[in-house]
Amino acid sequence: MTDKIYDLLIIGGGINGAAIARDAAGRGLSVLLCEKNDLAGETSSASSKLVHGGLRYLEHMEFRLVREALQEREILLKSAPHIIWPLRIVLPHDKGLRPAWLLRLGLFIYDHLGTRKILPGTKTVKLSKAPHAGILQDRLTKGFEFSDCWADDARLVALNALDAHEKGAEIRTRTECTALHREDGLWTATLGTATLAQQGTASQTVRARIAVNAAGMMVDNILDRALPGDGRQNLRLVKGSHIVTRKLYEGDHLYMFQNADERIVFAIPYENDFTLIGTTDAPYKLSDGEVKISEAETDYLCDVASEYFKTPVTRDDIVWTYAGVRPLYDDKSDNASTVTRDYVFDLNTRDSKTDGEGAPLLSIFGGKITTCRRLAEHAMQKLGAYLDDGGEPWTAEAHLPGGHIPDADFDAFFAEIQAGYPWMDPVHLERMAHCYGTRLHAVIGDCTSVDQLGQYFGTGLYEAEARYLMTHEWARGSEDILWRRTKCGLHMDDEEVAAFARWMADQAD
Repeated sequence: MTDKIYDLLIIGGGINGAAIARDAAGRGLSVLLCEKNDLAGETSSASSKLVHGGLRYLEHMEFRLVREALQEREILLKSAPHIIWPLRIVLPHDKGLRPAWLLRLGLFIYDHLGTRKILPGTKTVKLSKAPHAGILQDRLTKGFEFSDCWADDARLVALNALDAHEKGAEIRTRTECTALHREDGLWTATLGTATLAQQGTASQTVRARIAVNAAGMMVDNILDRALPGDGRQNLRLVKGSHIVTRKLYEGDHLYMFQNADERIVFAIPYENDFTLIGTTDAPYKLSDGEVKISEAETDYLCDVASEYFKTPVTRDDIVWTYAGVRPLYDDKSDNASTVTRDYVFDLNTRDSKTDGEGAPLLSIFGGKITTCRRLAEHAMQKLGAYLDDGGEPWTAEAHLPGGHIPDADFDAFFAEIQAGYPWMDPVHLERMAHCYGTRLHAVIGDCTSVDQLGQYFGTGLYEAEARYLMTHEWARGSEDILWRRTKCGLHMDDEEVAAFARWMADQAD
């Protein structure tokens, strides 16, 4: 057991845990975050990659959630313009579904419900003209174009964790909280950390004044460990799946498709060469095992896209799939699509052994990528009463690592980067500039030629970048780098992926 007593022990390295760790560390609190796998290893790397208000949530009367999310869009955009950028969304009007007047009313509310200073408002578009001509079915002649933002979800998690670390937080990946109980007014936790060569685990006991349960779909499991016999089951697990196809259309706009079941599906330009289509809402239980897209979900997404695109989308177009489980608060809704996406806090301070006041345990249900900063600020507000000095809010005006780009103008920033590294392939350099922003110089270092970047693994990934991610961003396995810190795995062939996996394994020996 270490003698140190942390202010916060955070269990879970998804977006909620990482954002709270960042906020708390920036207030001068001592923080330890543990994650049993990799950062963003589950749901937080399996979203639709959007920072958005959630237009469809207006139909469910979730005005507070939508307003908060709309306000957060521009805060996040300014904090990290390298991994978040504006996106125009085209919503075709399809007769027989929601009427045009209802769509326009909803978009009017969407434009004015939150504070919008940077992003342009809604306009009507003719789908028979460029850039939409020939892309969609002939019956679709009119649509509405509005604003939201695209985000690299997994990198958003990594950058929150990196900022937390640089402000003093301890970030421990491959570290599972195997036991948690109250003792002498504190939380005592047993942490098991996988050894570098994956040959076992090393255990440590730590103590903290407050525990934050941000374990995603394992929230109820952590509650069972901390409060045995409590018997509460607050979690509603809903699986969302996506398909990635070959590029289906030119342009950087997104299409938002309505479906007869009242759900919506997005078609999003992705990684230059692909189109991302999602998502679904399917009930999920932990006993279901591996989180992956089902045959029915694959057919559903292909069918919805084919209802709108002139050229049908088939399984032959699919190059990759992924799925994640949303850990939502169980509001007892009959339909998985209507379960609230709002976050819910459960604060427990009763020690069942003494039936008196005990060390606080804050459990988090739900949440969205878009509202991660606000959720963290709200969590610290609730926990401030249990700390000698809870600090002051600070994240609203702060940048994430690499986000100090003047006027949030990525194009101007990249022009300067190109001038500084004329020897690098512009496509590969742009990918790296989006990943690292102003931290790009730390990745490339003093290299003045491609040869100095070390071993080349394909699709613009060099040894220098891989070693940076291993040293500074907790990357341990090949998937950490190929599918979360970057998306290089999507562009590599099977032989390149296997070769990189062998190289990463050699580094652990």
